[in-house]
Amino acid sequence: MALRRGIYKSPAQLRAMVAPGRITAAMLQAARERIVPGVTTAELDAVAAAVVRESGARSNFQLVRGYRHTTCISVNEQVVHGIPGDRALVAGDIVSIDAGAEYEGWNGDSAITVVVPDPARPEMVAARQELSRVTEQSMWAGIAAMAHGTHIGEIGAAIEEYVTASGHGYGILRDYVGHGIGRKMHESPSVFNYRTPDPGPRIQPGLVLAIEPMIVAGSEDTVVEDDDWTVSTVDGGDGSHWEHSVAVHADGIWVLTAPDGGAAGLAPFGVRPREIG
Repeated sequence: MALRRGIYKSPAQLRAMVAPGRITAAMLQAARERIVPGVTTAELDAVAAAVVRESGARSNFQLVRGYRHTTCISVNEQVVHGIPGDRALVAGDIVSIDAGAEYEGWNGDSAITVVVPDPARPEMVAARQELSRVTEQSMWAGIAAMAHGTHIGEIGAAIEEYVTASGHGYGILRDYVGHGIGRKMHESPSVFNYRTPDPGPRIQPGLVLAIEPMIVAGSEDTVVEDDDWTVSTVDGGDGSHWEHSVAVHADGIWVLTAPDGGAAGLAPFGVRPREIG
């Protein structure tokens, strides 16, 4: 029981996590605005890095042993952990950007997926946009479950139910899951993106989780590429990744990495976030 008590933060610690969440959101917004055909993933990484420096924070991704970039950027069949480099985006690409910031000893972690416009291939773009939409909305379904649920297991169940109800037959990665976040970017507990027999720890004030469904258009089977980081689908199917860091406090929940605290994303689920006092 001691381990489970240790996953909950104090009100003061929750307040300290607001700033790194906002910085992380600003990193992703800045990178999103630069996504056009021809931009390289390294250039997008540099945009996010500039936000970190200007904010007086540091990239928590660079604190991971062996990783020297500010973000992970994954394109098309790459689902997560793609390494920024000289790859230039082309029209129609589906691009996931994962970023995080450490500020005054506390962490934020978030991810978005963007489809590069391509008027010449509207059907492909529409299919990729739908994959991104379902992934994002399944994340919000999980966050909504965090708002009204009693145990962490309900988050994964809500994510899986939303993906299944879409009717597309999308796969949910099983080997890569969400996590607690606080003094470290990755903390206990694990947050599965699918239903499990274990209900998991209780959802109560002080809990902070990074909820991050990773959804693929085809088979769930993946392989780690030769760079030892990038996770790609075996069948070449597209991948999408969305993530937010979310805090439970005495008055409700607050999405730390959303500029509006999650108000817009949670509205369709009847949940109104409350700022951390």
